[in-house]
Amino acid sequence: MPSRHALVRRPGPRLAEGLVTHIERRPVDAALALRQWEGYVRALREHGWHTTEVAPADDCPDAVFVEDTMVVFRNVALLARSGADVRRAELPAARAAAEALGCSLNAVRAPGTLDGGDVLKIGDTVYVGRGGRTNAEGVRQLRAAFEPLGARVVPVPVSRVLHLKSAVTALPDGTVVGYPPLVDDLSVFPHFRPVLEEPGAHVVLLGGDALLMSAAAPRTAHLFARLGYRPVPVDIGEFEKMEGCVTCLSVRLRELPG
Repeated sequence: MPSRHALVRRPGPRLAEGLVTHIERRPVDAALALRQWEGYVRALREHGWHTTEVAPADDCPDAVFVEDTMVVFRNVALLARSGADVRRAELPAARAAAEALGCSLNAVRAPGTLDGGDVLKIGDTVYVGRGGRTNAEGVRQLRAAFEPLGARVVPVPVSRVLHLKSAVTALPDGTVVGYPPLVDDLSVFPHFRPVLEEPGAHVVLLGGDALLMSAAAPRTAHLFARLGYRPVPVDIGEFEKMEGCVTCLSVRLRELPG
């Protein structure tokens, strides 16, 4: 059976100082953000996920977006090297947490850059966004790490959003869902279903028919319900102000060694 383990990291006091690139900066309520994060973690646990908190990095405003620190395929964690220099201090504690869970470790090295939010895995296909945070050398190193394990790596252009998974994620049947105005090249994906709300492009597969998604996308939730899925909405509005979404608040490890 696949494991259900997630790394999470609670928001720090400097969250409002985090990087924003494609949206206007808005005020962030740190206390509300913490409550929303607790609700997110609670939703994971209520659906059978074990969660491990990565040690805080309070001097790193974006550290709550822990998904960007690594990409996990099979039981190998490829430690990221963000294209944003200021985010690289988030890595040591995330590395320690992955190692403690029994992951085999590899790492992206200079001049490569890679953010975990740029990687969408669908079965053995690994889509990698090339944009502001992930460069060609980062894609090459990801390919070198994962192709020997059976991955098929597909580069995808990203220019309209921060990360690939800011524009697209995937349903349990492998259909890619996305908000078309933010997707550079729809033809990359063999099966694509558009959604009408930007936050509706982001889902986390909880297992079975359950989809963790933003409460800010009620029409998309209705669409997914009509398709036979069970939406699990969570309010992450304070993180959405920082270009965050449901995927980037955790690292899901589904193939840990028994």
